Amino acid sequence: MADVEADATSTPGPTVDEEEPLFSNLDLILFSLIAGLLIYWFMSRKKPEPIPEFKKLDTPAPTTRETSFIEKMKKMGKNIIVFYGSQTGTAEEFANRLSKDAQRYGMKGMAADPEEYDMGELSRLSEIDNSLAIFCMATYGEGDPTDNAQDFYDWLQENDDEDLSGLTYTVFALGNKTYEHYNAMGKYVDKRLEDLGAKRIFDLGMGDDDGNLEEDFVSWREQFWPAVCEHFGVEALGDESSIRQYELKELPDINMNKVYTGEIGRLKSFESQKPPFDSKNPFLATVTVNRKLNKGGDRHLMHLELDITGSKIRYESGDHVAVFPTNDSVLVNKLGQVLGVNLDTVISLNNLDEESNKKHPFPCPTTYRTALTHYLDITHPPRTNVLYELAQYASDPKDQENMRKMASSSPEGKALYQSWVLEASRNILAILEDLPSLRPPIDHLCELLPRLQARYYSIASSSKVHPNSIHICAVVVEYETKTGRINKGVATNWLKNKLATDNGHKSTVPMYIRKSQFRLPFKATNPVIMIGPGTGIAPFMGFVQERGWLKEQGKEVGETVMYFGCRHKNEDYLYQEELEEAERNGVLTQLTVAFSRDQEHKVYVQHLLSKNKTDLWRLIHTENAHIYICGDARNMAKDVQTAFHDIAEELGGMTRTQATDYIKKLMTKGRYSQDVWS
Repeated sequence: MADVEADATSTPGPTVDEEEPLFSNLDLILFSLIAGLLIYWFMSRKKPEPIPEFKKLDTPAPTTRETSFIEKMKKMGKNIIVFYGSQTGTAEEFANRLSKDAQRYGMKGMAADPEEYDMGELSRLSEIDNSLAIFCMATYGEGDPTDNAQDFYDWLQENDDEDLSGLTYTVFALGNKTYEHYNAMGKYVDKRLEDLGAKRIFDLGMGDDDGNLEEDFVSWREQFWPAVCEHFGVEALGDESSIRQYELKELPDINMNKVYTGEIGRLKSFESQKPPFDSKNPFLATVTVNRKLNKGGDRHLMHLELDITGSKIRYESGDHVAVFPTNDSVLVNKLGQVLGVNLDTVISLNNLDEESNKKHPFPCPTTYRTALTHYLDITHPPRTNVLYELAQYASDPKDQENMRKMASSSPEGKALYQSWVLEASRNILAILEDLPSLRPPIDHLCELLPRLQARYYSIASSSKVHPNSIHICAVVVEYETKTGRINKGVATNWLKNKLATDNGHKSTVPMYIRKSQFRLPFKATNPVIMIGPGTGIAPFMGFVQERGWLKEQGKEVGETVMYFGCRHKNEDYLYQEELEEAERNGVLTQLTVAFSRDQEHKVYVQHLLSKNKTDLWRLIHTENAHIYICGDARNMAKDVQTAFHDIAEELGGMTRTQATDYIKKLMTKGRYSQDVWS
């Protein structure tokens, strides 16, 4: 057996069938096929890797989270919404009062900033039973919407096909009759909503700040609510008691790093400044110059320069700078003494309506001292609603009666409020001093007082010449009231004390820029006529600087004419050296100054316009000149416009109506611009 095996391995030798391969080619193919099928079956049995599950975030859609006032009203059970277009806070204050009123009629209201919501949802308001939209709309500048109502205004203009037939509304307009475009924004909203099919529930209210805005609002409101009750078939609940909107929380153990100390928006924003800078995030500009402009007289006119280096802030000649002032510490301390409170107590006033966008009336947590210094207006005479709410805290029944009377719409009450509060210029401190029985809780007083607003000044410089500096020209306000008190303007006295170096410390001013339509002509060759008595000269200092810069660049510049006015040449001729140098250098082709009190009869800028009518008419009618007026709206701006009417009538051979229309067309074309105040 061994030999056989040896032979078999050593020599293959020929054999018969047993010499064929163990597997044929067909067997191999079949084997491969079966193996492949087995592998495929095995692989197909392998479970796929599970796809990781991401937990769905419980976040509502953006339209219902941030911009849908409809969803918010439904969620909060509100049926009245009060939108406000507000620049100085008054329209917002009126909106809050109206939304609060609704509660007295068994309805629920909310005040709303149109900038925060999708106004395209107005057509959906009919989804809410007994719904009503109220619009408190202020007019700013030359008939413009306020900053926060600009988007709403644009939406109204652009959406001609919008169907608002399901919307019930009313409008209260806030304006000033001394301005050319009195209540333009309120009138526009009222008419435009009607054009788009909305139903007006009550007549347009017209508030005039040149007269008595508070009285106009109270009178309108007294008639408005009965009309609402009749429309919806409801009755007043008869509850005239005070309705608190915020609750007080004292925070004795809080970390002081979490307490607001005057910031407008973000906590610690004044310590770590981050652009962009705006009304909610002002820039702390360093005061580099603060000098008195007038050489004599009993007034204080001042020129300040604010350093904006590194802020990325840009401005144009004609823009406004907004500053956030603080109240006089003497007034703040007196309020604390009269009310017997520790002003350094840390508090938070929290909205009782947890769903409200407005969690606090001002940045909280903070101290009473900070609130009264930085956030609350304690110098203006309080409005009637404040007197009404505070009346309950007067221990003398007669004081209570008078305060409620002043808050009523009765002729006697209106007259009392006009004489005792407005004409006497009584602020809240004066009222507390003159009514010793009135001692309200300070937290309720803080809830009721309006917010201290930014103040706007026409910029007195050109960014072409001063890219890192903004100049302000202002007159300090100070006067004696009928009660013998000395009242001081909040912002101007605050600015007066902002010295360039104060005991080694740099003075700073929280500020931002508000863009304006008050602009030099696009073509430098167009002549410009500038009329600005007193501090109305401010924007024209920027204009003169810019025209001078253009000349230095070799540009052709048209005639530059200035009409300035002041009381006495030797006292308050503002920027005399700069203006006379500009005239010598040919930047100002004509400088004409009215010294109103240097002669027996008073001479104002309008008189000098009439004197130079021939040259002015040539510039306006032939040379395509642009006219600019800055200063007092009540008298000066009107008198200047009348002077131009006279010139057009006389030298243009027009009727009075044609002359008036001629000037109006100049306004429409942007060739007659006004930056005025009253």
